[in-house]
Amino acid sequence: MRIAIYPGSFDPLTNGHLSIIHRALQMFDRVIVAVAVNPKKTPLFSEEERKAFIREACPDPRVEVDAFHGLLVEYAKSRQVNVLLRGLRAVSDFEYEFQLANMNRKLAPGVETVFMMTGEDYFYVSSNLVREVALFGGDVEGLVPPTVFQALRAKYAK
Repeated sequence: MRIAIYPGSFDPLTNGHLSIIHRALQMFDRVIVAVAVNPKKTPLFSEEERKAFIREACPDPRVEVDAFHGLLVEYAKSRQVNVLLRGLRAVSDFEYEFQLANMNRKLAPGVETVFMMTGEDYFYVSSNLVREVALFGGDVEGLVPPTVFQALRAKYAK
């Protein structure tokens, strides 16, 4: 069985993330969408909220939603998965992702990173940008799943 882990903060989940997940299901038998929990960051949405958004937006039984603390490669080893899936939006993402992939390879030589370009409709969308636009009252409908849109509106209601 071909399994990939698609890690990220998903704070919030965007339609760009969904594009990667849906396309990954054409390449892998199962995709584990793993919410990264970083104690140094204060997310807008809790771990449970982020997992619930993903589950609702991805009802396909081949998508598993989980969370991890600590090093991604340690999580991958614990799940016995050797493929990490990373999305790239623009050339600017590449340098950071390249560094991560090589550090992961150093830490866990048997774990490979596969890069997938985000769909052209969402290459400019990032969770940070969505949060900022929503904070200032901008319309992010169509950039995030409907439940995420409603949750952002509720968080930033004035």
